[in-house]
Amino acid sequence: MKLSEIKNILKNSETIAFQLPNGSLVPNHFHVTEVGKVTKHFIDCGGTVRNEEVVNFQLWEADDYDHRLHPEKLVHIIELSQKTLQIDDSLEIEVEYQGTTIGKYGLGFNGSHFTLTTKQTDCLAKENCGVPEQKQKKNLSELQAEPAATCRPNSGCC
Repeated sequence: MKLSEIKNILKNSETIAFQLPNGSLVPNHFHVTEVGKVTKHFIDCGGTVRNEEVVNFQLWEADDYDHRLHPEKLVHIIELSQKTLQIDDSLEIEVEYQGTTIGKYGLGFNGSHFTLTTKQTDCLAKENCGVPEQKQKKNLSELQAEPAATCRPNSGCC
């Protein structure tokens, strides 16, 4: 989800809720402790230099059970971060949340609350480092038999 999308959703929301990939909700007394721009400058295994930028939200829960973050307050935090850190509306959002370790998630919206989506590692230079292209899997029932060009019923070839 892009930063512009979350701002539009928040402007039309009365509450904020985040759902983890396992279906449970982040406790509603969470805080957004950080909004930042994260720049990753790296080289992939094929030797290509790359730059990636994302907006990072850090969710945190404390013993402050009376705390409730309202949508307009989060919009204010986002806009202040954009102004101060020169964050563009088109950047994707990455969310950090504490599980057994700090987890990094993508962000979606299911119509009622935000969803923390799983992220996967990947090789960015498969063609340069010998990783074979993944073969397309098909069910046998989906394959149609091709007619034999030389053998027909009653032709004597079978």
